Amino acid sequence: MAKQPAEREEEQQEGDATAPKSKKKLLILVGVGLLALLLSVGGVLFFVLSGDDSPEAEEAVATEPAQPTREMAVYQPLTPAFVVNYTHEGRRRYMQVSVVLMGRDTAGMAELSNHMPLLRNELVMLFGSEEFASLMTPEGKETLRERATLAVKSLLEREIGNPVIESVLFTNIVLQ
Repeated sequence: MAKQPAEREEEQQEGDATAPKSKKKLLILVGVGLLALLLSVGGVLFFVLSGDDSPEAEEAVATEPAQPTREMAVYQPLTPAFVVNYTHEGRRRYMQVSVVLMGRDTAGMAELSNHMPLLRNELVMLFGSEEFASLMTPEGKETLRERATLAVKSLLEREIGNPVIESVLFTNIVLQ
């Protein structure tokens, strides 16, 4: 069935009416997008270029008392972990302990690598001289850690002339 000329004219007018509406929407969306882009660029430029150059801020910083700075702790793990065997109540027993040395002097801690075999020997001898029963208690483990700290400090004092480390830390200790 053929369409009447009046129907064709109506359809054409509807198509023409929707075309300007969609162009309007597109222009509005593009405009909003550009506005958002300009605002974000402006905000970034504002924060980047604006500096607090006021003399009051500089004076406030200058008049604050200087806080004493304390160096960050430096940790030197002794790998592999120490394994020591004991005889306790007629049975074979073992202790495995992972040791980390803590100090605050980075240059001194770097020098420790030259004395690592001597340090490991000192700690193996110390760990082997302990009584297994005393290591079963938290107090015994803490006493061993303190003795290890003193032994390493005295060894480094003899070898380097500076104890370098602050503490010996046990990061893992297994007794069986």
